[in-house]
Amino acid sequence: MSTDSANQQDSEETARRSIGARRNPASQEAILDAAQAVMQEGGIAGFSIEAVARRARAGKPTIYRWWPHRTALMLDVYKRFKNARSFPDTGTLRGDMESFLKDHLLGFWQGSLCGTVYRAVVAEAQTDPEAARVLNAYQADRKAYSARMVERAKARGEVPPDTDADLIVDLVVSYAWHQLLLGQVDAAMGKVPAVIAVILKGVPGYRG
Repeated sequence: MSTDSANQQDSEETARRSIGARRNPASQEAILDAAQAVMQEGGIAGFSIEAVARRARAGKPTIYRWWPHRTALMLDVYKRFKNARSFPDTGTLRGDMESFLKDHLLGFWQGSLCGTVYRAVVAEAQTDPEAARVLNAYQADRKAYSARMVERAKARGEVPPDTDADLIVDLVVSYAWHQLLLGQVDAAMGKVPAVIAVILKGVPGYRG
C-alpha cells in the first residue's frame, strides 16, 4: 500500500470514529436529498445504498451506520414528507377519521413518490425480517399519534371511555393499505365517507 493510500485510509478511519453513531444534521439531509433524487430518477428498482452514496458523495460506511438497511433509508425519505402534516382536529371523530383517511393516507399516496415508496416498504417487509422490524416500529409510532383522535372523542363524550382506539385506527389504516397495494387509491378516494360511516357504526356507544 502506498503512503498516500495509507494516509487516506487512516484519515477515513479517524473521521468514522469521530462521527460515531451520531448523525451530522447537514450530512443527514444531504443523504436524504440524494436518496429522494435516486428514487425519483430510477424508481425503487434502481434504489440502493451504493447509488445514494454516489449521488451524495458520501461514504457507504457512514450511510450503513445511520441506516443499516435500505428499507430504513427509504422510510426516512417517506417520513420527511409525512411528518410535515399535522393530524386532523376537526372537532368530531367522524371529521377527524375522514380527514385522516382521505388526506393523510389515500391522498398522501395518490399519484406521488410517497405511495410508491410505502408500497415498496410494505412489500419488502413480507420477506425481509429487518424490513418488517423497521416498518413495525414506524407503524407503532404512527398509531400512537393517530389514536389521539379517538382519545379526544372520548373526552368529548362521542365514544365510551373503554373504546379501543388502536382497533379503530387499524381498521382505517387496513382499508387504506388494501387500496394502496392493489393500486386502487384513486377509486377509494370517493368512498371515504362511506367507509368511515361503516367503521363508526360498529363502535359501541358511538354518538355521532
